[in-house]
Amino acid sequence: MKKLPILIDCDPGHDDAVMLMLAVGSNAFDIKAITTSAGNQTQEKTLKNALRLKALLKTDIPIYKGCEKPLFRELIIADQVHGEMGMDGPVLPEPELTYEPVPAVEAMAKILADSLEKITIVPTGPLTNIATLLLAYPHLKPKIDRISLMGGGAFRGNITPTAEFNIYVDPEAAAVVFNSGVPITMCGLDVTHKALVFQEDIERFRAAGNQCGKVIAELMDFFSIYYRRERPELNGGAALHDPCAIAWLIDPSIFTSKTCHVDVEVMGTLTVGTTVVDFFDVLKKKPNVELVYDIDRERYINLIYESIRRLP
Repeated sequence: MKKLPILIDCDPGHDDAVMLMLAVGSNAFDIKAITTSAGNQTQEKTLKNALRLKALLKTDIPIYKGCEKPLFRELIIADQVHGEMGMDGPVLPEPELTYEPVPAVEAMAKILADSLEKITIVPTGPLTNIATLLLAYPHLKPKIDRISLMGGGAFRGNITPTAEFNIYVDPEAAAVVFNSGVPITMCGLDVTHKALVFQEDIERFRAAGNQCGKVIAELMDFFSIYYRRERPELNGGAALHDPCAIAWLIDPSIFTSKTCHVDVEVMGTLTVGTTVVDFFDVLKKKPNVELVYDIDRERYINLIYESIRRLP
């Protein structure tokens, strides 16, 4: 079976780590590069975490350093969720590997320009790198098959009552992406707060018998602390947000979605960073997003587990 060519842009991050394990372990993708964004932690820390994961996964995927901060705003991080290093929990060695010397946006542009086939981009952090790519190289939009992203939400937020963290960190970048004309799949909080990992799932990962199973369990041990304390409505589950953007590409039948028109609020006093989703087609505008809003949780966890088992 032909592998889907993708670029991954992420800010590791506990759920980014699981997303990368799913992407590599699934054997479904030709991963052209991993680029890092600042979000869950600073660029320095998310880059280091990406290199740690590359060593853990024993992969040769090149890693490129992305933008240090949002387009126009100061960086906001999520250390209350992800810890001081952005991926707290397991003890992973300092990375001996190095990242590529070319800036992430230039690397993505060259990969797109040189490719004989369209490439899917999978962003699971703030959209700064992707917006910069689209603004600097608009002629390359036809080379992008789709953007499958984790971000936003139709009916709830997690950093404000209506805004999701990735979009809120750089709303101007998100507005560029959502208005780019490139096909978008949006896995926002509507679906990711149903993509829950519970303690029994964590123990199953731990029992997988390999190093990656042990690491994902230790990541989830730490990650779950925040959710059990701050999100009691999830009944002890922790939201595995970012792997949804990869899982949808592997098997969209796990999910329920509909096409909607979506834009991003950049000016609101109370609503900045909100993805304004016209779920009920009030505006009668042309849909620009495949909005994912429900999930078969057991199939999702099984997909992750089977991928983890194939890893070192």
